Amino acid sequence: MLNKVVIVGGGTAGWMTASYLKAAFGDRINVTLVESGHVGAVGVGEATFSDIRHFFEFLGLKEKDWMPACNATYKLAVRFENWREKGHYFYHPFEQMRSVNGFPLTDWWLQQGPTDRFDKDCFVMPSVIDAGLSPRRLDGTLIDQPSDEGADEMQGLTMSEHQGKTQFPYAYQFEAALLAKYLTKYSVERGVKHIVDDVLQVNLDDRGWISGVTTAEHGDISGDLYIDCTGFRALLINKALDEPFISYADTLPNDSAVALQVPMDMEKRGIMPCTTATATAQDAGWIWTIPLMGRVGTGYVYAKDYLSPEDAERTLREFVGPAAADVNANHIKMRIGRSRNSWVNNCVAVGLSSGFVEPLESTGIFFIHHAIEQIAKKFPNEDWNPNQRVLCNRSIAHVMDGIREFLVLHYVAAKRQDTQYWRDTKTRAIPDSLAERLEMWKTQVPDSESIFPYYHGLPAYSYMCVLLGMGGIEMKPSPALALSDPSAAEREFAAIRDKTRRLTETLPKAYEYFAQHH
Repeated sequence: MLNKVVIVGGGTAGWMTASYLKAAFGDRINVTLVESGHVGAVGVGEATFSDIRHFFEFLGLKEKDWMPACNATYKLAVRFENWREKGHYFYHPFEQMRSVNGFPLTDWWLQQGPTDRFDKDCFVMPSVIDAGLSPRRLDGTLIDQPSDEGADEMQGLTMSEHQGKTQFPYAYQFEAALLAKYLTKYSVERGVKHIVDDVLQVNLDDRGWISGVTTAEHGDISGDLYIDCTGFRALLINKALDEPFISYADTLPNDSAVALQVPMDMEKRGIMPCTTATATAQDAGWIWTIPLMGRVGTGYVYAKDYLSPEDAERTLREFVGPAAADVNANHIKMRIGRSRNSWVNNCVAVGLSSGFVEPLESTGIFFIHHAIEQIAKKFPNEDWNPNQRVLCNRSIAHVMDGIREFLVLHYVAAKRQDTQYWRDTKTRAIPDSLAERLEMWKTQVPDSESIFPYYHGLPAYSYMCVLLGMGGIEMKPSPALALSDPSAAEREFAAIRDKTRRLTETLPKAYEYFAQHH
């Protein structure tokens, strides 16, 4: 029986993998994690999809167990500022899209929206976020749900099994380094062997499979299955096994970032329960802002062909203001794309070694979580059935290619064209399948049958939010709505207004909630 796993590389990817495999297989699996004490983690993956709660549920962890240790906060949406024009913003929320007579409410909004704000007319969360509120009351009860963390019948499902059944109202934002530290303790307590050492060489047998890794102080370490969590270096999958890397640079040119971790008085500042992607004053990219307990994580994502690292850092510091004066900047060179195959022979790449797209929709942690689920579901036995690898590689490729399409849509749909960088977003090549979809969406809003056809973590309403919010592509309502009775839609818009009013009057401030529970 194959049961010896060697994970090379720590950080968020390595320790999420180690903890999940231990939770899945217990003492029936032997896990060793080798990480260098000299290689720093990239650490920009501090915001997540709402599906990440399934990871913590699988590990048997409640929010009270891990959130305080990771300075974590809630994320109810992504807020896009100034992608359409200066002063404009909109939300891509974690909230199920309502339907009326078989048509999504956004379709009715195009026909007869109450205001010019599709997000506030069609969803509750945007107004909750604007007020800086928590989705949980001070006693821990969740909006429209009992206390604790979701319905029992939903626990134990993987992300792909869960999609479409419900929409949890928030994701998380946390310090990636602190989560890795927390999961280190969790994993070691459950039997994971932790070795801090430098890998000097990856050894291959006559078949080209990995037979072990040679370390500086612990000698040779061998296993059955090797998991590459070495980040952009991709020490095992690309360097040792020579698996080709497929670049996305032709459609997603942002290849650099500079990040700051800025200490702030969050009680005074308040916590906006969302991740913000700001395009204001950024000539060659956008700036993220992630509020945590005690600090704000921020960074400028840009394309080096349009901007120097020095100018990017200067712009970011000016954006943050005086609080950033003495904060060290972390410059990151991003490798945008994916390994052709993430599972090659007896090695699986997880995290940045597998692939990465820019962090516009907080996909980094999602990629890790999805890959780990695939490993657990398709764990090999002695015959190393190649179908397991084929299915795993297909699933990971679909997720990454689908996210690529979705991110390209942001730039194609953005109305902004005031610099060469933003003008080029309208003439740059886009995936052929997205071009076909765009033509359909101009006359029929996205639905589950017209978006990227394979699981990639994003439902149709996410596409609607981007298209309606960015403003660069004219959207039209379905022709059938001109013949339909609008009264039911009008009642649904009114119900949203009533629920919004009720929640904004009763929910606590986000900072107040976390100050009590931390």
